[in-house]
Amino acid sequence: MTDRIELSACTSIMVGKKASMDGATYISRNEDRLNAIYRKRIIVQPAVSGRKETYVSPYNKMTAPYPESGYRYTSTLDADQSTGPNEEDGFNEKNVGVSATESVYANEKVLAFDPYVKNGLAEDSLATLVLPYIDSARDGVKYLGKLVAKYGSAEGNGLQFNDKDEVWYMEVVTGHQWVAVRIPDDSYAVAANQVAIQDIDFNDPENFMWADGIQDFVEKHDLNPDFDRWDFRHIFGTDTEKDHHYNTPRVWFAQRYLNPSIEQDPESAELPFIRKAEKKISVEDIQYLLKSHYNETKYDPLGNGSEHDKKTYRSISLSRTANSHILQMRDSDKNGAAGVEWTGFGIPSFCPQVPFFTNANDIDESYSYTPEKMDLKSAYWLYEALAMVVESHYKEFVEPNLDYQKALSEWARRKIDAVDQKAVKMEGKELTEYLTEQNHEIVKHYNEETKKHLADLVTQGTELSKLTFKMDPNL
Repeated sequence: MTDRIELSACTSIMVGKKASMDGATYISRNEDRLNAIYRKRIIVQPAVSGRKETYVSPYNKMTAPYPESGYRYTSTLDADQSTGPNEEDGFNEKNVGVSATESVYANEKVLAFDPYVKNGLAEDSLATLVLPYIDSARDGVKYLGKLVAKYGSAEGNGLQFNDKDEVWYMEVVTGHQWVAVRIPDDSYAVAANQVAIQDIDFNDPENFMWADGIQDFVEKHDLNPDFDRWDFRHIFGTDTEKDHHYNTPRVWFAQRYLNPSIEQDPESAELPFIRKAEKKISVEDIQYLLKSHYNETKYDPLGNGSEHDKKTYRSISLSRTANSHILQMRDSDKNGAAGVEWTGFGIPSFCPQVPFFTNANDIDESYSYTPEKMDLKSAYWLYEALAMVVESHYKEFVEPNLDYQKALSEWARRKIDAVDQKAVKMEGKELTEYLTEQNHEIVKHYNEETKKHLADLVTQGTELSKLTFKMDPNL
């Protein structure tokens, strides 16, 4: 986002259903903020009908009437609502997911002719005004496109949408201009605070969508720098020194992991947006990337490289990550428990991502309770505390912390499989109530294991103090 105190600078990873190991579609993102403590909470927003209200953004006074009816949806929102809901991600009851938003930045040439609209759509409002009202990922792009045409955009944002079949990525980069691309089923894509979408095929509306008149806009103002292609990144994006150190290396690292045989320059402005991985992608692969900090390279801030190399590039996992989420949608025609939302608080590198079933009426009280001051009854504060303890003695604690995360990951897979076997025989209210109970059980297990782990680390840490002094018995 631009011109706001709580700047959002994120990393997004998308996976098509034939590229994933389990046939699910995935959208995911680290929501990164300017401040290390940026309190989030997770709730389930109820379905509404007969609504006669107007939405007004606390942030920029963007105003729009609410539709009369809206679906139930999961919501990762700010604990402090003074600058808007900032409902960053969630699934609605139609099994449509959104992650909003990846901040992107247009160049001055295009903004000169289509500047941002001061009281237009901004990140604080997007999920709130879109997610409850869409029936598919494709519908999400169309719905938001109409809102942008009507109200304009206050900033540059990239949005991810998924359902059981499709993944779409949409970039709204100026006051009214946008494009969207369907991520191919056999491919993945990574975005990192830079206009990512490349060539647009205007003869293929099944796989591309765009703002009305965008071609005329570009032609009228002589904005295309290429001779023989219509590359959205080239026309609307930036290619600066900051991009080379802050943005593109994150894409490079993700592609290095998923396509290890391909040599690329971490500062290249031409890294492809969409790629086919060299193996099927699991949820653990996405977790690894969202938790990563240039692991096993000289650029790792926690590694053994030179001080210069360790500070060269901005990593994916940060101390100021407000939440890290993966939205997994399996085949909802076969199982009503298909939607799983993995959410992590604290620094992603040191904290687990907890799975929630989204066809539910609640997540857990520990996720809706996020007080201003630290309280370990709050999941947000529990994981913030864990992250700080692990990093305080990283070399000593990194392995036991990885073991702790691995054990929870194994438990989660078994738990989801067991729930699936029961859920497939249920439907309607019975299913929703069952999955709500399972969410409470999952959270209870994670909270208990995390408190045990935290207690162990604190106990071990007392022996690592630099104020330790051992007397020589011979003196």
